[in-house]
Amino acid sequence: MEQDCIFCKIVAKESPADIVYENDKLVVFKDINPEAPVHLLVVPKKHIRSVNDIEPEDQTLVGEMVAAAKLVAAQEGINESGYNLLFNVERGGGQIIFHLHLHLLGGWKR
Repeated sequence: MEQDCIFCKIVAKESPADIVYENDKLVVFKDINPEAPVHLLVVPKKHIRSVNDIEPEDQTLVGEMVAAAKLVAAQEGINESGYNLLFNVERGGGQIIFHLHLHLLGGWKR
């Protein structure tokens, strides 16, 4: 756990979050500043700073993040209507929390 990382604190249950799914490797919770009717964050429990810091041994974990997003999209009822999955990478790519996370966005009426 990184001492000042808010996502590490959420994983450790030291900071509150509206968790919708959790397993031994990751947690999924609602974004506090949603940009869609459904905006969830898929966060590994292991602290990885960014996509740029993914090591070969983390590749399975990234696949599990995508699989969890698929599962939670079905739970939220947006799997049929469609959703976006997004990694923001580094500050120039929009990353503001430096703990790897996958955005799951959906629920728009189009």
